[in-house]
Amino acid sequence: MTVSRTDLARTDMASPRSWEEAVVYQVYLRSFRDGDGDGIGDLAGLTAGLPEIARLGCDAVWLNPCYVSPQRDHGYDIEDYFSIDPGYGSLADFDMMIAEAHGLGLRVLMDMVANHCSIAHPWFREALTSGPGSEARERFLFRDGRGPAGEEPPGNWQSVFGGSAWTRVVESDGAPGQWYLHSFDAGQPDFNWRNPEVAAYFLDVLRFWFDRGVDGFRIDVAHGHVKAEGLPDNHVAGGNGHNAAMWDQPEVHEIYRAWRRLGDAYPEPKFFVGEVWVPTAESLARYLRRDELHQAFCFDLLVQPWDAARMRAAIDRGLETGDGAPAWTLANHDVHRAVTRYGQQQSFDAPSPTDMIAAARQNGPVDVATGMRRARAAAALLFALPGSAYLYQGEELGLPEVLDLPAEARQDPIWHRSGGSTLGRDGCRVPLPWQAEAPAFGFGGDPAMNWLPQPSWFGDFARDRQQEDPHSMLTLYRELLAGRETFAAGEPLQWLDTPRDVLAFSRADAVCVVNLGPEPFIIPSRWGPVDETVSTAPHSPGCVPPDSATWLRRS
Repeated sequence: MTVSRTDLARTDMASPRSWEEAVVYQVYLRSFRDGDGDGIGDLAGLTAGLPEIARLGCDAVWLNPCYVSPQRDHGYDIEDYFSIDPGYGSLADFDMMIAEAHGLGLRVLMDMVANHCSIAHPWFREALTSGPGSEARERFLFRDGRGPAGEEPPGNWQSVFGGSAWTRVVESDGAPGQWYLHSFDAGQPDFNWRNPEVAAYFLDVLRFWFDRGVDGFRIDVAHGHVKAEGLPDNHVAGGNGHNAAMWDQPEVHEIYRAWRRLGDAYPEPKFFVGEVWVPTAESLARYLRRDELHQAFCFDLLVQPWDAARMRAAIDRGLETGDGAPAWTLANHDVHRAVTRYGQQQSFDAPSPTDMIAAARQNGPVDVATGMRRARAAAALLFALPGSAYLYQGEELGLPEVLDLPAEARQDPIWHRSGGSTLGRDGCRVPLPWQAEAPAFGFGGDPAMNWLPQPSWFGDFARDRQQEDPHSMLTLYRELLAGRETFAAGEPLQWLDTPRDVLAFSRADAVCVVNLGPEPFIIPSRWGPVDETVSTAPHSPGCVPPDSATWLRRS
């Protein structure tokens, strides 16, 4: 089916659905679509695929980093914040993509990675040649080592990706020298945000992209930019527990106040949503004050097991913290896909509030059929909630996680830094299948060129195979997004009385019912006359089968 811009352009572009109610499609550019056949997704591929995102019913796209990068962490290690990586295209390609997106009524978020850069960044290269005590090193967190010859790290901080958070450099004279801090990979040195030069630099970065038409930013590790004065040792669990000195320092809020002032000064104010991992709802709420971020992701729902009580509690926490309009998601580029998570044996251990993502990357056997039913029901829950919904590419196809990638194909720093003990995130980043019978399933050209290999079964989930199938996951997503307006914007959520294994809530005249239990749920007569609008599974009238969801409208 050919989809034209005229068919898809919104008639209300002057006043599009607000960010607080939007459906945002997350594009992991490297794996979305390959426009030049080199095995890596790019801006040309995204531009060609934008009509499908609009046809799905989305309001915006969020691009994972596409700046110039050595790609040690696939774009989260940035060498040049003011240009596009040649593997993805050019600034002209970016401008063309922005124009096409806006023509289709899609706004565009970029990913801002300001906690750290790449060791290839000009500032860091200058720091290496300038030596200890230089102004160039003050832009980062260099310290002398401990021990008689400085041979021990300056502290015991651990990297999120495993191992020490400190790496020693070789000075210009060839001698071992100072150490630099990296919260993640050694190729990602942390900035010193207590240096005013760093703050001014990133205001210039934001301004550059806003002036090109970018509508806002998702902020990577938004709670981590500022470190505690003195970088004190972490005394929790021998240095391996939650490091309060590394995260959520009070001064981080000054960064977002400055960014918000800049964004609000544009004729159409710019939008900021943060990736924020903090231990309490009170801490999260501080990022959402009226002069800071507009939203922060509510990951609590993503990491819950298939359990009604746990999901309800997560929704309540999100609504309270997000002032009634949180940013919800059930998947992203850092976790196993929903079909796989919901098809695995469920763990009821409470996830750590500061490392929730680890709870969403479990290994173990997967019952794909069960996971598929539950993922369909979870999507109906997601799109009925107040707030915005972030959809990770491929979830609308019902893709499972690729757990059995060959060791030699894996590229995630988590895999390498853990010595292969942790699978990491490659399995949710495998290039998307577009056409069941095409080479590389329509992603690009020669499948041997793909940056990650696609399994043979990916063709079963190809977009073209699902387009006209009335029972496919893609069809369900279109129905859910088209019917989302039933749950009127701004209407609060009211829980309905149901058995323990069932979630049900109303928003105005619309009702969402999710059956997470083993027995069918019969719609109570006390709810009054209702009409069914969407169901995720075949059923008898008035019945919600196990592992399914139904949307109703009161007559």
